Amino acid sequence: MTDRTDTVTTNGQTGAPLWLLAELTYRCPLQCSYCSNPLDFAAVKEELDTAEWIDTLTQARAMGAVQLGFSGGEPLVRRDLETLVAEARRLGFYSNLITSGLGLDESRIEALREAGLDHIQISLQASDPDVAAAVAGSRKAYGKKLAMARAVKAAGYPMVLNVVLHRHNIDQLDQIIALCDELGADAVELANCQMYGWAQLNREGLLPSREQLEVAEATTARWRERLAERDRDMRLLFVVPDYYNDRPKACMGGWGSIFMTVAPDGAVLPCHSARMLPMRFPTVRERPLREIWYQSEAFNRYRGDAWMLEPCRSCDERHRDVGGCRCQAYLLTGDPAATDPVCDLSPDHHLVEAARREAERDTRSAGELTPRNAHESRVFCRS
Repeated sequence: MTDRTDTVTTNGQTGAPLWLLAELTYRCPLQCSYCSNPLDFAAVKEELDTAEWIDTLTQARAMGAVQLGFSGGEPLVRRDLETLVAEARRLGFYSNLITSGLGLDESRIEALREAGLDHIQISLQASDPDVAAAVAGSRKAYGKKLAMARAVKAAGYPMVLNVVLHRHNIDQLDQIIALCDELGADAVELANCQMYGWAQLNREGLLPSREQLEVAEATTARWRERLAERDRDMRLLFVVPDYYNDRPKACMGGWGSIFMTVAPDGAVLPCHSARMLPMRFPTVRERPLREIWYQSEAFNRYRGDAWMLEPCRSCDERHRDVGGCRCQAYLLTGDPAATDPVCDLSPDHHLVEAARREAERDTRSAGELTPRNAHESRVFCRS
């Protein structure tokens, strides 16, 4: 039996989830200090099995989802990945593998291609092998990533690279873009670190200075000009860190608007970071996906604008940024309904300014940050 709050609806205004992120596992061979996985990921013991994932994909497609991302952790850890990719193709999804490249080789790339995978995105930590090793916790990962980027390109996929930028690699941006160019990348996402999960834990050691950010933006602009002069089609997307914006982003297009995440244990979330919030999210083992999306209290809680506090409630921009990020509001203020403190109209904006000052005083190297691994995670499982 469900309680009374589980019948909340949004007067028929809620559209279908168009984007499904399937977080197949939290297992990963790397230990990146900026990982967005939850701090207590080690508490998740029972991943959805193959049949449960196929049922979840089938339900999502029937609801209207068209874009599918296979993510983690490292999704290549799952030996049934090719089976899930083939089922996604049969259902009519456009599928994307979001991977570190570890666990990939030419034969597996071919198997994924034959199964119907549409797109592969590989992450890079740095252009310097030493910095990459310090961030990832692996000396072998750097060379493996470059080899797999080339192999993905050779297999006929567009080469899409993702580089998470932070204090320890942002000064290498010129060399990073040059490396991506040399690899033959078709698109590069220069994603400044967003402070969730392990990145929030290591925030003071990751947040770049305003000066670093300005130099990086200028470097990106110069590279766009160079690429255009060469008629080189390599798209550069530069994502500014929230902490240096004066208005928040409309996180995931709005809470429960177009994006849905299914975590390794089946928890259904409006974004990949939401399970940190002080609320319970239903799982696909408990309730049908359609019921969770349209009727659950969790998905209806921050839809629309009735939940908003001031200054959001009377702000002319509230339908543009939908109050900003609920996870960021909670992490900074302790209240998930608060205005995202990134907004300079927020009464809590001083918390963002204080975070920038704290980061300026942090002198740790990349190797001294807390690594994302099961040993460290168990500390949070006990807390």
